Amino acid sequence: MTRVKDRAARGRLHGWGGVTGMAVACAVTASLTLLPLAHGDGTFGGRSAGHDAGASVPTEAETCKDPEASVPASDAGGPSIDRIKQRGKLIAGVDQNSFQWGYRNPESRTLEGFDIDLVHAIAEDILGDRDAVIFRAIPTNQRISALEHDKVDVVVRTMTINCARAGQVAFSTAYFQAGQQVLAPKESTIEGYDKSLKGKRVCTAEGSTAYDALDKESFGAVFKDENDGTELDADLLTVPNQLDCLVRLQLGEVDAVVTDNALAAGQAAQDPAVELKGDKPFTTEYYGVAAKLGADDLVGRVNHVLNEYRRGGDDSPWMTSYRDWLATGLPGITGPPAPKYRSN
Repeated sequence: MTRVKDRAARGRLHGWGGVTGMAVACAVTASLTLLPLAHGDGTFGGRSAGHDAGASVPTEAETCKDPEASVPASDAGGPSIDRIKQRGKLIAGVDQNSFQWGYRNPESRTLEGFDIDLVHAIAEDILGDRDAVIFRAIPTNQRISALEHDKVDVVVRTMTINCARAGQVAFSTAYFQAGQQVLAPKESTIEGYDKSLKGKRVCTAEGSTAYDALDKESFGAVFKDENDGTELDADLLTVPNQLDCLVRLQLGEVDAVVTDNALAAGQAAQDPAVELKGDKPFTTEYYGVAAKLGADDLVGRVNHVLNEYRRGGDDSPWMTSYRDWLATGLPGITGPPAPKYRSN
């Protein structure tokens, strides 16, 4: 399907009844190239994945000072690259229901979005074929486990680089700057990430930086489920997938959502009854491509891809993808974050 047809299809999504219709569309258009994660092995399918409860954070995270600094870019091979080439496919953990980032177009039945464009660029560089990809849909709270259990080669899923995660996975250089913000109905008395949240029910995704932010300062908001992170968790305020929060909001089960402004902008574009609250995000965060800890050859190769992706200024592949997917909801961005590399 052509890009023009894709844009037309995206425009028609607004008639699906908001994100609830979009979620239904995602569910009924499954494809053989989008494989679910297996359940029942280790942390998969269980509550232990939520918030990484009980997991020890490695020493690297305790001494982390600059998590955005990654290994140098390289187009060389290595054990991780060799495995991908022998398989003939890149296995990528992605989202399938984040509008404009990683979502399934109900007409073309293909995954589309800013993150999906980047996955195709990585596959093309390593395998010479941008479509040599096996997509695996993974919930927010299983991104790290998917890498640790070798379910995926990379996770490209609006994943924030931070010190806690830097001890668990290997990150590329940053490919997008975002920040946490509050999403609520337009008529809500909530004004932003402030005292107006007192007593309000706030939804976040399990294992997200939004949950961590509320855990540090909630302003009196109610954001934890009873039995949170256990088998008895009701998944009302803390949910496996971020899109579930907007569904809860539309159903009146929660009063607000805290998530990345980049994701919230896509959700506001789907549902005109909600809006971002506050003048700007209350955090600064950077998205990175994640690989298994120790897979430095693959991370270096991804950094090489990102360097090529950034080249060309306004005509770069990065800016082209930004204009295709994000410019309407997140206007004014002039380019990607500059790469940062480790000195040793």
